[in-house]
Amino acid sequence: MPITTTPKIWMNGELVDWDKAQIHVLTHTLHYGTGVFEGIRAYETADGPAVFRLTDHMVRMHNSAKILGMEIPYSVEELVEATKETVRSTGLPSCYIRPIAYYGYGEMGLNTLPCRVDVAIACWPWGAYLGDDAVEKGVRMKISSWTRHDHNTMPPAAKTVGNYVNSSLAKVEALKAGYDEAIMLAPNGLVAECTGENIFVSRNGTIFTPPLAAGALEGITQASVSRIARDLGLDVQVGNIARSDLYIADEIFVCGTAAEVSSVNSVDDRSVPCPGPATRAIADIYAKAVRGQDARYADWCEHA
Repeated sequence: MPITTTPKIWMNGELVDWDKAQIHVLTHTLHYGTGVFEGIRAYETADGPAVFRLTDHMVRMHNSAKILGMEIPYSVEELVEATKETVRSTGLPSCYIRPIAYYGYGEMGLNTLPCRVDVAIACWPWGAYLGDDAVEKGVRMKISSWTRHDHNTMPPAAKTVGNYVNSSLAKVEALKAGYDEAIMLAPNGLVAECTGENIFVSRNGTIFTPPLAAGALEGITQASVSRIARDLGLDVQVGNIARSDLYIADEIFVCGTAAEVSSVNSVDDRSVPCPGPATRAIADIYAKAVRGQDARYADWCEHA
């Protein structure tokens, strides 16, 4: 989706004009992919824009940096306040938020130790990643020919810039083949996640989502959806999922900040009941929770 510009981007402690938020062509992360980022959303609520689980996202960003051995020069609390300041500067009732920490200009070569760490936060309007009708209509999935990273190759637990080459290859492959999204398998053949979403598979009354050991990112939306499902009385388990489990599932849905909650209507051209009752119920509550309309989850909404 094309980006709609907003007035300001936060860079290294100050708001700068959108068109002046530029980096040098020899910025280290541009060449080597050693940066970390987050995808966050602010939603319109009765009390103004609220950022969904903002502090949790910034904690995860710091954890991703720690895995890379990168020291972010701003605390979680400072990044939270910087995000709120940036959201306010847009004047938008809702927006997508992209914070990124990266090695900047000044050093070249694989050694990151002498490199400075720069941080930026941008906000812009962005609709549902897999389509506004993805809950009811569902999305067509295919198993990717690209395998999710092994833990000792690229750390899938870190939301790292370079990791998403893997996701991009899988996404484009799926789109060119006529599908909406790809499901990625771990090196051992078990289901890991999609290119940018966690996956849930329901069979015989139990909803499974893959473990981190399978290469799934520790999803903040995944954790939110799991809590909502349990609050609905549903049995949610973290457990291994085989490819064949997808073909005979009672229902499948995926979730993420960009995708929110989306149904799956087929995998490798095997139809999946869509939307399933659990998917619809979870999606409905999630949509209310992020907009501050369900008191049980009020602490997830951090007002800008």
